[in-house]
Amino acid sequence: MTRASKAMWTVLLACLSAVFVTTSHAQDAVGVEKLTGTLAKIRSTGSVTIGYRDASIPFSYLGPGRQPIGYSIDLCLAVVDEIKAELGTDAINVKYFPVNSQTRIPLVVDGTVDLECGSTTNNLERQKQVAFSPIFFVSGTKLMIKRGAKFRSYRDLKEHTVAVTEGTTNEAAIKAVNAREGLGIKVVEFRDHDQSFSALASGKVDAWAGDDALLYAQAAESKNPGDFVVLGDYLSYDPYGIMFRKNDPAFAGLVKHTFEKLAESRELARLYEQWFQRRLPSGRTLGIAMSPQLASIFESMGQPTE
Repeated sequence: MTRASKAMWTVLLACLSAVFVTTSHAQDAVGVEKLTGTLAKIRSTGSVTIGYRDASIPFSYLGPGRQPIGYSIDLCLAVVDEIKAELGTDAINVKYFPVNSQTRIPLVVDGTVDLECGSTTNNLERQKQVAFSPIFFVSGTKLMIKRGAKFRSYRDLKEHTVAVTEGTTNEAAIKAVNAREGLGIKVVEFRDHDQSFSALASGKVDAWAGDDALLYAQAAESKNPGDFVVLGDYLSYDPYGIMFRKNDPAFAGLVKHTFEKLAESRELARLYEQWFQRRLPSGRTLGIAMSPQLASIFESMGQPTE
């Protein structure tokens, strides 16, 4: 090959290389342009922000090393894996942002948090502001008292004090029952679940109204689990979901697909068993069996029947 021919091939290869690079970049640009909503945000920032609770055991709380852990966190990390697959990259960082009962919805709405991974009830009022994943837990408002107290029903708490965590459905439930039955209960609001439980443990209030699973978990993780009793009355029905922004069909489809994959592989059931029936990192065990309602919900998502 002459020097002239070599020069021509060198120029041609350089041109082809430039075309390939330009085409690749153009294809990437088209891919980005096709993305909308949350997926576009995550692609452009290279990160997904998970909103976590610091004391919603075993759903979302700070474990060893003060790192967010829990059933809800694991579900959200499964969604993150699906996001990476959808975007075709593992270069997506997970950022954690603390939320509480009052801040969780505004932080999802304004884009600060992409996935709120806690113990949030999916109801019609909240659906006006945010979207929800499929249901991953079914809870309900109950009352926890100190062992030895002479309360057997919520009606026995007439003219007594009940703690609630601000901005929860439990607060709405106890206030509705209180007004409907004229019980004269004094409802005392606290910022988070830890404060509500501490108020009960210290005797500042006579009971704490909360989701039953959270009540059992908070007691189990306390220094003296046997000091507390959960009353049998349900005051509300509370199905949990992961929150994300409304009007984002592509992201909603991805979240739904994630849950269906988890159900079909029985990973949903395994995660439930891990957090509710096996030892927690603290060494305690909650021993909460899956309800028939939740088992039916998982089966509707594709979980194989026994």
